[in-house]
Amino acid sequence: MEDVAISSGMRVRYPRTGTAGTVVRIENIDGSEFAEIDTTGLLYRTDQLVRIEGELESPKKVHTTSGISDYEHLKEVESLENMQDKYEQVSGVGAG
Repeated sequence: MEDVAISSGMRVRYPRTGTAGTVVRIENIDGSEFAEIDTTGLLYRTDQLVRIEGELESPKKVHTTSGISDYEHLKEVESLENMQDKYEQVSGVGAG
């Protein structure tokens, strides 16, 4: 990759997956240097990382719901599926 020394606090990208983040720590394991990236908490070989400039893209927002609203949504979906089944059983105009 690049010949830039990777250090803590540096913003980097792992090109194989597009993972980007800030280096939290550097660790030597069996003679190889690894960097932990804050966005994943995983270690990446520093010789496989590319330094990036500018702002990191903000992570995608994840929609979370409570258990009750999940249950209500599931009931609604099941109701729609039942309605679709009944609709498909209609065999002609005005039939029912």
